[in-house]
Amino acid sequence: MSDTQNARQEPTYDLTNCDREPIHILGNVQSYGCLIAVSSDWMITHASENCGDLIGYDARMLVGARFIDILPEETVHFLRTKMQVLSYQNGAARVFAHAAFGDSRLFDISISQNDHNLIFEFEPRSEHPKPQDDGATVQALIARVQRHSTIDKMAKEAVRAIKILSGFDRVMAYRFNEDDSGTVIAEEREPQQEPFLGLRYPASDIPKQARALYVRNPLRIISDVNAPVYGIYPSTDPNGRPLDLSLAVTRAVSPIHLEYLRNMGVAASMSVSILRNGKLWGLFACHHRSAHHVGYDLRSAIELFAQLFNYELAQVELSTELEEIDRARSLHDRLMSQLSGGKSVSETFEVFSESINEVVPFDGAAIYTEGTYKARGSAPTAEEFAGLARFLNTTPPGQVYQTHALIERYPEAEGLSDRVAGILVLPISRTPRDYLVLFRREIATSVNWAGNPDKPVEAGPNGIRLTPRKSFEAWQQVVRGQCAPWRGSELRAADALRVTLLEVVLKMADERNVMRKQAQDQQELLIAELNHRVRNILNLIRGLVSQGQEEAQTVDDYRTVLDARVFALARAHDQLTETEWGWVPLRNLVDTEVKAFLTGKEQRVRITGDEIALSPTAFTTLALVLHEMVTNSAKYGALNDSSGSVSIDVALQKDGVAKLSWREMDGPAVQAPTRRGFGTTIIERSIPFELKGQAEVRYRMTGLEADFVLPSAHVRKAEITPVSSDAPEVEHVAKVQVAGHCLVLEDNMVIALDASDMLSDLGADYVHTSGSVAGGLEIIEKNAIALAVLDVNLGDETSLPVLRKCLELEIPVMLATGYGANEDLVSKFPNVPILKKPYNSDSLKRKLAELGAIG
Repeated sequence: MSDTQNARQEPTYDLTNCDREPIHILGNVQSYGCLIAVSSDWMITHASENCGDLIGYDARMLVGARFIDILPEETVHFLRTKMQVLSYQNGAARVFAHAAFGDSRLFDISISQNDHNLIFEFEPRSEHPKPQDDGATVQALIARVQRHSTIDKMAKEAVRAIKILSGFDRVMAYRFNEDDSGTVIAEEREPQQEPFLGLRYPASDIPKQARALYVRNPLRIISDVNAPVYGIYPSTDPNGRPLDLSLAVTRAVSPIHLEYLRNMGVAASMSVSILRNGKLWGLFACHHRSAHHVGYDLRSAIELFAQLFNYELAQVELSTELEEIDRARSLHDRLMSQLSGGKSVSETFEVFSESINEVVPFDGAAIYTEGTYKARGSAPTAEEFAGLARFLNTTPPGQVYQTHALIERYPEAEGLSDRVAGILVLPISRTPRDYLVLFRREIATSVNWAGNPDKPVEAGPNGIRLTPRKSFEAWQQVVRGQCAPWRGSELRAADALRVTLLEVVLKMADERNVMRKQAQDQQELLIAELNHRVRNILNLIRGLVSQGQEEAQTVDDYRTVLDARVFALARAHDQLTETEWGWVPLRNLVDTEVKAFLTGKEQRVRITGDEIALSPTAFTTLALVLHEMVTNSAKYGALNDSSGSVSIDVALQKDGVAKLSWREMDGPAVQAPTRRGFGTTIIERSIPFELKGQAEVRYRMTGLEADFVLPSAHVRKAEITPVSSDAPEVEHVAKVQVAGHCLVLEDNMVIALDASDMLSDLGADYVHTSGSVAGGLEIIEKNAIALAVLDVNLGDETSLPVLRKCLELEIPVMLATGYGANEDLVSKFPNVPILKKPYNSDSLKRKLAELGAIG
């Protein structure tokens, strides 16, 4: 449904029905839990009508009784202990799967506090929770969010994670706009559902008091919009006040909201707040087409995920604000330079307005100072501005004034509509009023609403009232008479600019030495603010990342370095596994690392001297040390160009001690690093700390030199065993692509998501994932699968039935395992590639090349 509107004149109705509804004291709870309110002296003051059904005590019998007479003494003591957290945090204390009544029944319990009561809510659960680490899962999912640097991509990853955690059909990230309407910026849904991505919802869809509750109580679930609700007995206390349920998790919601959900075809919903600086930034909105309940423990994990997402959001927005401060400071410095020649602001207007346009884009600009008017671009004439100046004189003094719809504030601007729709005004003097004004032209904007934002008026039992709309089809509105809104960053820059220009004007009016000090104070203020924000961001980052972050310039660089270190250890682990955790020749370790990292340069690394074997402990330590040495040489040293080489000499002493000498020759000039990174720490401290040996590194102009001493307990003489490598050539692997539908059978959700992303990056049209044999077989039966990646061990079952089905249907297949290529698997399925965990995109492509999956 589409409607284009320039202006509408319709009857005016009361739009505050929803805003006035007291949703925190509606006096009902949902059916999945019951509620008991207790006074400060532990007398029961209120109980929900479904207490008899859920805990076996009638509400009327409970009210007036002592709490300790209802629950066992040890339960009351346990709950009182849990309540300690309420003294230093908002929200609720949580108890999961507790036998609260001393029998076999288990309950999840929420404990919250309002002004006069403690509120205990009981949610029955049928079984003990399955052993799982929700914290680790949340951490892994938030790590996927951290990979992204834009809000839209972070939100997309977040809704994907919440959909997986909660099981809802549709999960949306909903961001509030300045006018309190909201826009769907990310969405995960079932394929058959119509998309809501990009739709805008009017502010009336989420009333003011609901927004306030979302700040206090960040997660709200409605398990079944059609389920009965149960009242609170008694409905008021002896003073006539209803029970405040603001923090209650089982609180029933407004009938108007339930009607709204039914109109959308939603049978269950969950909302999770996205907060920024204590204010409601947006929501994660979850919808389900049938009744759907999420347990309290899983809801708590989702709430934790949302809190961590809030921190990531703050980090990204703080980074953006820091960049804005940098731009504002740069503008400040340029303007000070341009205006420091003794000329007036009016005289240098053409020059400095160009600089302003780089930070705050505009279509026209004007300067009005000491009764003189000068303009450029799309701007009013001097006569037209005279009237506008009188209007501006009525605005608050000393503040930036802005509007993106001038005609709504200043009707006389109708004559300017062909040139001006919005203004940004900077007062640049104390008295009389002088202004720098930026103008923007009209932009006819198309807004896609989720249905007509004006709710229909119907006569109901309470008279004329607004009811939730029944249509949510895209409804387009064309808005006229408005310019592109002035963004928050532009307003902050304008305020900084106002201060700068005012500073210049005052400088010209007062003694130069006095004004020079004020300019210095202003600059120091901006620098102090910049330093303050930098420190805040660095403290936040330091708490979220581990050692080694200082070596990376970008998140991708850090991931690459960390990925390489993990796979260096994985290669060492594979060699130890092949020897059944025995001694391994040093030469094997060097050859493996060189072939993995320096394709085409292997001959430039020479090993001379004695052949030694390393103990498992030494082998793992040397794997990291040699990895850092090889990668540093490839980046900065002898292996960085086409002429350099590396010599590794091994000398086994009579006392059993081994000395390793690393010498780089004919490479670029070497300089000592200006700072000590985590890689340098690995090289210099791993052997002394872990093996009680020695390490010395020298940065010679002619090439890096390093000497290592390995104690006799970790080395012995060895016979060389060549390292076999059947990996395809790099040129061949680089051409690997996949197409069509792929299957990833993996019981670890995060690994499955990573594998899915890898295959998508290689060209897969769609990647199906499952964690069970039954699910895998069903996917194969219903879809034409072009490639299958199967985890061997799926918890209490193996993927061999799915493997046999793939072989029967001639589907290209590989096995992923953390156990290595064991002889049993290789003998039974000799033609099936074995993908060793952990694996990355490169190792996956090598196995795909073995299968012949070449684009």
